[in-house]
Amino acid sequence: MTPTQPSTALRPLHVDVTVDSRDVAVDLHVNEGETVALLGPNGAGKSTVLAVAAGLLRPDRGTVTLGDRTLSDAAGRTWVPPHDRHIALLAQDARLFPHLSALDNVAFGPRASGADRRTATERAAHWLEEVGMTAYARRRPRELSGGQAQRVAVARALATEPAVLLVDEPLSALDVEAAPDVRDLLRRVTQDRTTLVVTHDVLDAALLADRVAVMHAGRIVEEGETSRVLSRPTSDFGARFAGLNLVRGVASGGHLRMPDGRLLHGIAETALEDGSPAAAVVAPSAVGVHLDTPHGSPRNSLDATVTDLEPHGQLVRVRTDLLSADITPPAVADLGLARGSRVVLSVKATEVHLHPARSTSLA
Repeated sequence: MTPTQPSTALRPLHVDVTVDSRDVAVDLHVNEGETVALLGPNGAGKSTVLAVAAGLLRPDRGTVTLGDRTLSDAAGRTWVPPHDRHIALLAQDARLFPHLSALDNVAFGPRASGADRRTATERAAHWLEEVGMTAYARRRPRELSGGQAQRVAVARALATEPAVLLVDEPLSALDVEAAPDVRDLLRRVTQDRTTLVVTHDVLDAALLADRVAVMHAGRIVEEGETSRVLSRPTSDFGARFAGLNLVRGVASGGHLRMPDGRLLHGIAETALEDGSPAAAVVAPSAVGVHLDTPHGSPRNSLDATVTDLEPHGQLVRVRTDLLSADITPPAVADLGLARGSRVVLSVKATEVHLHPARSTSLA
């Protein structure tokens, strides 16, 4: 058995449930062998979805199915307990048993599933080797670094040979030195494995996920291939997550008529019907900031007011009441920018990507 070839047959996961107390109602598919990243602001309901799938929370309505097996059916009163779902949950914290060695921590899952001691130990040793922790097999959790403990947690989750792996912010508790190695490990072990990952990190989504689902206020508001959502988001949170500007309005002559009546010229990837809801996506790096209308005026030259200035890597992100722009610190100084500054934003029409949008704005 290898990390990308689990012994338990891969099966698709379908969560179609309502949890009234948390105002969550979702219908989410994770296809066989696919990794889906579940994104959204705090309180959106992401962890609720994981808890329902894992069997840690009973929904008020709906079903959870794994392949052709029903794990939860509120109407039919079907309920499969967590230990019998063939679903493993990898939490934010390693949560290793402090009194057990790394080897015994990993062997605990197979033992709890009915494997004899020898089989469980062999399987634990195999997975410790796969995650690069063989040399630490006899160490207790207090003797491990955060990254090492999370590697053991990954091994423990996979030693149960789950049909589905649920991952909840696995890197959030790690320092910046440990996170890349654990991310690479997750990328390797989730390849071709049915996996649902909750994350706030755009790099996790980009490197781990085949598809992305965006949640807001307990509902899924956007789904699509990872590359599409990160480059052409249709939800406000998806745009913020990807670091892009999203401007809403209505289609007008193949361009975008903004709520204030101004026209934003761009390139539509699909035909837009005049008057229909539309959105424009613009990278902050494509937006120029000026004090006056620039010479050789670009197709889009828009008056705006600076609302904030914040560090963004080696650049400064200039936030305005219309678009955000990334410019250099010397440029900020030369322009004398501050909150409340009146500026002119310029952006080429070829840098404005237009697409159909929802009729309502979702944060």
